Amino acid sequence: MMEGINIPELVERLRSDEDAVRKMAVFKLQGNIGDPSFADIFIAEGGLSRLRYLTLHASGNTLAYSLTSLARLLEVDKGWEFVDQDVVERIVELIVTHPLVNILRGAMSILVSVVSHPYAGGHLSQSGTFGFRALKPAIAIYPQFLEMLVSRLSSADHALCANALQLINCLMRDSITNDSELEWPKFIQRLQNLGAIRAVYVLMQGTALQDLAHPLIEFQSLTKVLLRKWRDVYLDLEKPEHRRALKGIYVASNPEKNQNKTPDTGDETRRSSKNHHSEKWRRLGFESENPVSEFDGTGFLGMMDLADYVRNYSDEFQKMLLEQSTKSAEQRCPIARASLTVSSILYDHFEVDKSDMEDAKSYLIMDSQSNLDRVFRPLLLHWTRLHVAGLHAFFRLWKATGSEVEDFDKISELVRILIESVVGGAPRTKDVQDVEEELAEFDYRRLRELQMEILELTYEDVWGQHLRQVRDELHHEALQFVKEQRIRCLLQGAWFFNGNPSKSETGSSLSKSTYRYAQLSHNRRYLHFGDFDTTDNRRPDLDALPVKIDLSTVSSVVSNVSAAPDDASSSTVKTTPHQPVSSTKITIHGYVPSGTAASAQKSHNRARSTSRATQKEVVLLTLRPQSISTASEWLDGLLMLLNQQPITAETNKLIDLISNYGLKIRLLNIRFDDAVFAGEAPQVPSREGLDDDYYYDVFGGA
Repeated sequence: MMEGINIPELVERLRSDEDAVRKMAVFKLQGNIGDPSFADIFIAEGGLSRLRYLTLHASGNTLAYSLTSLARLLEVDKGWEFVDQDVVERIVELIVTHPLVNILRGAMSILVSVVSHPYAGGHLSQSGTFGFRALKPAIAIYPQFLEMLVSRLSSADHALCANALQLINCLMRDSITNDSELEWPKFIQRLQNLGAIRAVYVLMQGTALQDLAHPLIEFQSLTKVLLRKWRDVYLDLEKPEHRRALKGIYVASNPEKNQNKTPDTGDETRRSSKNHHSEKWRRLGFESENPVSEFDGTGFLGMMDLADYVRNYSDEFQKMLLEQSTKSAEQRCPIARASLTVSSILYDHFEVDKSDMEDAKSYLIMDSQSNLDRVFRPLLLHWTRLHVAGLHAFFRLWKATGSEVEDFDKISELVRILIESVVGGAPRTKDVQDVEEELAEFDYRRLRELQMEILELTYEDVWGQHLRQVRDELHHEALQFVKEQRIRCLLQGAWFFNGNPSKSETGSSLSKSTYRYAQLSHNRRYLHFGDFDTTDNRRPDLDALPVKIDLSTVSSVVSNVSAAPDDASSSTVKTTPHQPVSSTKITIHGYVPSGTAASAQKSHNRARSTSRATQKEVVLLTLRPQSISTASEWLDGLLMLLNQQPITAETNKLIDLISNYGLKIRLLNIRFDDAVFAGEAPQVPSREGLDDDYYYDVFGGA
């Protein structure tokens, strides 16, 4: 009992003939009735009958306080003996006819307790006072009840929205649990027709998540319960509604129009109208003429998804069947199988088998907006639209890749990755239409890249260190391969633009010519070059180049060729900001003994033995590449020839490309498990009759 409250006096005031007195009494009551000990004394003093009377006959604030008091009393599981059909009918009437928010909140809270009482109270009344069935007589009198209830979901009052959604949740749960197999789907369909799912979707994407979190999470959880329940209903042609659904899919295919469209396969019986029906279901994309067994994985949920598609996209469905009929059986896209597969992919993606309690635990740990954004998945409410979008993506990928029936699993995996990427990556506020468009426009090449990234991550998780070792080995192999390629570019030689050569370059007195030709010697120790007035589309002989540089005297390379950011500081190369190709140059520096550069060139053997302290660094050669590719080849070729790391973006991109390509080849060819090695070792092929005269084909094997 609350201190300062005289309960007998309070009950007496509830009986007063003056509304002001009753209003003040019931106002105090609503603030204390939630205390179980207070409620016990209140009931013992006979207050419950008076509270019931006010609930049935009061108006204005007196009625609002009475409804709130009764709701709080029921929440502590007391006062049920005074809740009868008259009270329920009165509450339903108020919800349908009354505009005041404070009255509607209390009324809805009472019905929440009435409908959910079998679960909260632990027992079920034989009189039918509790559960959804307690409301059905009143709803028969006020058939607009559900419509009015759904309309409250768009109320500006967040508390009223929460009450309305909580009541809808209770009605759904009770219907799913206690109604017959035929009744609950009708109720859910009616809620959907009234716009309940769309309204909740808007609330999930809105900004009032904190106020509506609990009922929204419960609705999301109930959506999963519905999907599970439909999935767990096996297709049974003994049931008329199941038989009608399957027949509807066949009729939507317009079989008469497609009757004579099967391709000529050489089998005369295929062309006859009679035997056309031997492929009645395979024509629609089932694997056999017994389609019932193919719904085992998705149950009636798969049937609903397929039926929705063929009903809402009947023209497209029929057009596809006509197109498929002109192809061989191996090339046809199996529409029905694809639909069932997309249903299964969505089921797994949304973790529909995840229990209700897991959602509740998620709610309990939420402490920020970002956590709320992760918990709510509004796209789940647009299951049918996502199924159609996923099915369209399946058709598009099938056509783009020229797939055949044996490729079905590969396309299915691509669709799974697509849905995980687009639907799974969509933020809470992303509209379903934007998701549909992204699914329709997602680039196939990017999808393949995602598939390889996921494959790499999968193997990384399983093999870890072993995979990193393979990656390092492949990177080293790629580096050696590109090094050899770049050095061969130097061995082949190249033409360069000539600038203003000076005598300081190796002491040469070359004329001021337009072009310069440079080439690495066959032993890779000297770099030969010469200046020419014209190229004449010819390559000079190595002996025709008048000057050569001993590479052992090279100290550094200065270049304004753009370098890869990660590697720019890994060598002696100095870089300046990237410039146009016409001004790109590579300058080779080297050490020569003090004295004239000319004498150093003639005495390079003696220079090699001279201490670097007595030498000075001079420009040995300047090259002006005519293209970015040539600049990359020569700059990195010189560096790698000098056992330094390449620095240009083009070369490093090539190294990464080759190493990643090699990794992907290995991943695609290595089995994920060791089952292939289990048991007895595979038999070694016999070499009987073979001699040693054989060769090894890199592409074909020995």
